[in-house]
Amino acid sequence: MNIGELAKRTGLTASRIRFYESAGLLRTVARRPNGYRSYPPETISALELITTAQQVGFSLEEIRVLLPDDARAWDRDALLQALRRKVTEIESLENRLAHSKTQLLGLMRDVQMRPDGRDRVADAQRVLSRVFGKAG
Repeated sequence: MNIGELAKRTGLTASRIRFYESAGLLRTVARRPNGYRSYPPETISALELITTAQQVGFSLEEIRVLLPDDARAWDRDALLQALRRKVTEIESLENRLAHSKTQLLGLMRDVQMRPDGRDRVADAQRVLSRVFGKAG
């Protein structure tokens, strides 16, 4: 199939498909006598795997390492290890985000409750000292 048909069937642009090819994520594509690329049907599956992997956070380099030359040659252990590593990265990110959220909510409370008798400069110093981790 030509690149236009492949683009239509996958929802990707032709330039995105060419990018994946130049990045080494697609096997070398045969060229017709007129110079046009001719993609085999399994390219659709490869592109679906690439886009799904990107959507869940895999980098192109990580995908390149995991994609087999032949779909029958998947290295199941390497794939499982990469998936576990990605889940660990996501859990770490979730923990960092939860911590950041807690800090931001605390700062919001500090900004909202201005102690009586403090002027704006003192109040700003109090909040900023909390932002920068100093005792306030």
